[in-house]
Amino acid sequence: MTPLLPASIAPPFARYSHGVIAEPGARLVALSGQLGLAADGTVPEGARAQAQICLANIDAILAEAGGGREHVLRLNAYVTGREHMAGYMAARDAWLADLPAPPASTLMIVGGFTRPEFVVEVEALAAIPSAHQQPPD
Repeated sequence: MTPLLPASIAPPFARYSHGVIAEPGARLVALSGQLGLAADGTVPEGARAQAQICLANIDAILAEAGGGREHVLRLNAYVTGREHMAGYMAARDAWLADLPAPPASTLMIVGGFTRPEFVVEVEALAAIPSAHQQPPD
């Protein structure tokens, strides 16, 4: 992945790239939005805790496809209020901390999700290089 950070525009507000280029031959993997729902069915309080579950789910889905967070081109995140932005961004920035090139990222405020306890949803688009692809079952 090659980040796009033109010097002619304002820099990103946080740990993300304005754009990214996928490497030739990579397989695109679209991930559905993940909610802060733990495997045992519980939903923790707070945007940071929910975002950590969302991002852990993304890790699991990427691993199933033979990749990892370093292959994420774009994150789209949704929170139900401005008060949840900082918690989500803290979880996202920690999740991206070790990556040399962060993905493109968008954060939107929405009216709500399917259940009122959900305050964060995160979806991703990844490009996994051919060398990392797992053969189909």
